[in-house]
Amino acid sequence: MEELNPREKAVLALEGRSFSGPGAKERAIREQLGLAPVRYYQLLNALLDDPRALAHAPVTVNRLRRVRDSRRAER
Repeated sequence: MEELNPREKAVLALEGRSFSGPGAKERAIREQLGLAPVRYYQLLNALLDDPRALAHAPVTVNRLRRVRDSRRAER
């Protein structure tokens, strides 16, 4: 199985952090990854279904999958 590329690893690492205050996460996305927040969330959502991401960061991916699944169930 192929390894995640550096950008994918950085997305997962950023998602594993906690942020204080409104806008702090979006600012970090722009400054650290050079991505628009919309693109970041597109990449993140695709990573949640990628077995390589699960192998790389199982705690983060499983937590985000639970959040995504609960939001889908609310609709």
